[in-house]
Amino acid sequence: MGSGHETEVKIRLSNSAGMASRLTGAGLKLSVPRQFEANTLYDTKEQNLRQRGMILRLREVGEKNVITWKGPGTPGRHKSRAELETQVESLQALSQILGQLGYLPSFRYEKFRTEFSDPANPAGTVTLDETPIGDFLELEGPGDWIDRTAKQLGFSERDYVLESYGTLYLAHCERRGLQPGNMVFASQPV
Repeated sequence: MGSGHETEVKIRLSNSAGMASRLTGAGLKLSVPRQFEANTLYDTKEQNLRQRGMILRLREVGEKNVITWKGPGTPGRHKSRAELETQVESLQALSQILGQLGYLPSFRYEKFRTEFSDPANPAGTVTLDETPIGDFLELEGPGDWIDRTAKQLGFSERDYVLESYGTLYLAHCERRGLQPGNMVFASQPV
């Protein structure tokens, strides 16, 4: 599991049809086929982590469970922050441990994710995320790689989205006059 620092951007897609072909056409290789992810953020009742710009997340993906801590972001044209994560054996046990420490589920978001790697730069990853609020590309790697890859795919810095899925979800609800809850599929799409 990774530890250290993440640098990334999201790009909102108005139409994701053919995007997987576009990615492979740009030399990226399918590294993780499409799979469902469920992510639960944890925080105290007082939202202490959120107020400090931090995230504590439990992710279920396939047979793997991963806990991730993300630190406050660093201003810039890419989203950049400290990140530590590791795989955990029992999601249920860790959820109970977090509860005993005062961390409760605060937000759940779901997505289908397909991952592509760059054989020319193993540090670069592109994911195609299908979410209840739309489809996004996420480019993660060194800043210059992100910019080059975005340009190669027909995007520029003005297309970069630096907000989290939680922030994007709240904005989505506000625009539509919806009461925010969790960002989950009404019924899981295929």
